[in-house]
Amino acid sequence: MTNGVDPSSGELPTGELPTGDLFLLTAALVDVASVSHNERELVDLLESDLRRHAHLAIDRIGDNLVARTQLGRDRRLVLGGHTDTVPPNGNAGARIEGDRMYGVGTTDMKGGIATMLELARAVTEPVVDVTYVFYAREEVEIEHSGLREIDAERPELLQGDVALLGEPTLGAVEAGCQGTLRFEVTLGGARAHTARPWMGRNAIHRLSGILDVVSGFEGRRPVVEGCEYRESLQAVFVEGGVAGNVVPDRAMLRVNYRFAPDRDPDAAESFVRELMAPLLTDSDTIEVVDCSPAARPGLGDPLLQSLIDRNGLEVRAKLGWTDVAFFSQRGVPASNFGPGDATLAHTSGEYLERAWLLGTHAALLDLLTAAS
Repeated sequence: MTNGVDPSSGELPTGELPTGDLFLLTAALVDVASVSHNERELVDLLESDLRRHAHLAIDRIGDNLVARTQLGRDRRLVLGGHTDTVPPNGNAGARIEGDRMYGVGTTDMKGGIATMLELARAVTEPVVDVTYVFYAREEVEIEHSGLREIDAERPELLQGDVALLGEPTLGAVEAGCQGTLRFEVTLGGARAHTARPWMGRNAIHRLSGILDVVSGFEGRRPVVEGCEYRESLQAVFVEGGVAGNVVPDRAMLRVNYRFAPDRDPDAAESFVRELMAPLLTDSDTIEVVDCSPAARPGLGDPLLQSLIDRNGLEVRAKLGWTDVAFFSQRGVPASNFGPGDATLAHTSGEYLERAWLLGTHAALLDLLTAAS
């Protein structure tokens, strides 16, 4: 139920989304389930809506949608957001209490999607050309990313001079992002009967040294372009053991390293290997199993600076990883800017405040219509 509007009741015609009320529009989008890999119904609605607007060129690639103005402006801004959500946890659909809306995806990030949709509809003569990218499968492994699907099939659709992603930032600009590296440390040992452990070597016990290093890690806090990032190292998975009466000859610890954008992936990997080297023997291995690069803030771009200065926005570092790294890798300055509180994302109590939504929309509307 959406503030008294139930799409299944016939009050909201099939294939149409509300107009004139951004909060109600967001609720209607929340009411359309779009858990990762199941975004089609929502994207169908977005496509049907946007194809009604003659000032937009529309391209559909799988369950990804790109809408563009083609006015020949000197610069192009990319506004991007993912259409998928995590699975609901007793919070499917929108529930509105006053100026607060509860429901999975409210803050991450259907408020951002609604903002993009409303801007795409209403701003027919932006001062810069705009590309609106609605992409699927952000909440799952990067190999499934809809953004990368677009890049593989129609990379020209993602070209731009600067990008803003509508990830929840409570209306602040969260510049760039930290990188993330996951690696596995596998330690060897020698099997023996647990009644005679001195005849073997316990690989699980050997993990204690690695865990001491990880738990005692004090991350760097480098300042990059005026933004302070904060690195971290966390053990996230452990595996080992053969049987209840066998000294284990193998143990594996998976660790996640979040690194600041003054390091590239090669430097991050080298740092991890140097950190672990004193604790490893010839029978041990360290393997990187996943790595996503960091993104520099790029705050020197005049469009980003205009957004910040004209609206008096707070600027801070993005400590998590987002798809701004995708654009940064391609030489496009990118930041995160959207309604919602990231600390509420993926929780059963996820919610969005009307003021957060309207504030973000007003700042972006100003950027598209009055930025200099």
